[in-house]
Amino acid sequence: MSMDLKSRVRVDLIKARKGRKRMETIVLSSLLSEIRNKEIELGRDLDDQDVTKVITKAVKQRKESSRLMLSGGRPELADKELEELTLLQEYLPTGLSESEIRSVVQGAIKEGFDQMGTLMAHVMPMVQGRVDGSEVNRIVREELKL
Repeated sequence: MSMDLKSRVRVDLIKARKGRKRMETIVLSSLLSEIRNKEIELGRDLDDQDVTKVITKAVKQRKESSRLMLSGGRPELADKELEELTLLQEYLPTGLSESEIRSVVQGAIKEGFDQMGTLMAHVMPMVQGRVDGSEVNRIVREELKL
């Protein structure tokens, strides 16, 4: 039986602590804390899909922080954020190529989803955690010729 995502993060945290890997310990501890906070907010245990959403949000925050650190003239802090981002991405499903995303979007259009909002609402759950929403939005706009 395969391990769920939250358990995998816990096991990796224990390994990081035993290996005295400071950065990994901090990142994984904060990730587990974010997962726990989301569980409290929702009042239930999170499944893998929910945990993936939490990780995706953490990755997005680190991308933005890195961008801000670079624009603020702090490349060493930007590198730290990118290091953390790389670690977190290991817990996300493999990404989709542009042609794979386009294929999903075209399939949804053939099913009758022809409005921006309904199309995005239909496609996003299928690609969640595997691609950035802004990329999906761009492809949807191209396919709908907006």
